[in-house]
Amino acid sequence: MGIKVKAIERNVAFEKGKQKWAFVMQADLYSQLNASKVIEEAAIRSGLPKAVINAGWTAIGDVIAAWATEGHSVAVPGLGSLRFGLNSTAVEDVNKVSANLITRRYIIFVPNTEIKKELEETSVSITCYDRNGKVVKQVTSTDKPSGDDNPGGGGSDGTGSNTEGGGGNTEGGGGNIEGGGGNTEGGGGNTEGGGGNTEGGGTDSGDVGL
Repeated sequence: MGIKVKAIERNVAFEKGKQKWAFVMQADLYSQLNASKVIEEAAIRSGLPKAVINAGWTAIGDVIAAWATEGHSVAVPGLGSLRFGLNSTAVEDVNKVSANLITRRYIIFVPNTEIKKELEETSVSITCYDRNGKVVKQVTSTDKPSGDDNPGGGGSDGTGSNTEGGGGNTEGGGGNIEGGGGNTEGGGGNTEGGGGNTEGGGTDSGDVGL
């Protein structure tokens, strides 16, 4: 089964009162599978009783929660690793540094190379919606864009780096726009919210904040 994606036509203009419409892609989630469903499927695939799987699931969850909140980067078998992250307000005076400056605490998930590779190789099915919510096109991984003379991707110089003016790439529900907006991702010490909040510890490529 491939990955379902929605391409929704949105107004991506930064200036108030201006309009610049573009199709923004986001994951189309199927449904949320609860722990019971996961344990049941794991029992079928492993041949172990559900009670054994449930005990192991609970124990691993307790260990990961305890170690990750102590500041460790903890391996999640078959998936990647989890570690603690935070956002805080920057101050110039060292005497003002305190725990009260922490504005957000969260867990960062770093997928392993196997998961990344599998995602890259999984087929994609894209449903395109116009600004009125009407389905206007269906696209699959094997389809090529109309008039695409550069199927290898990248810019016209062949370096593989596309530059889009104004909007750039948009993740998730279309709220945050990378490459031309306010939030900047990548590299160490990301800055959010126009320079007020800073994220410490750097960010690994492919990290997901939970």
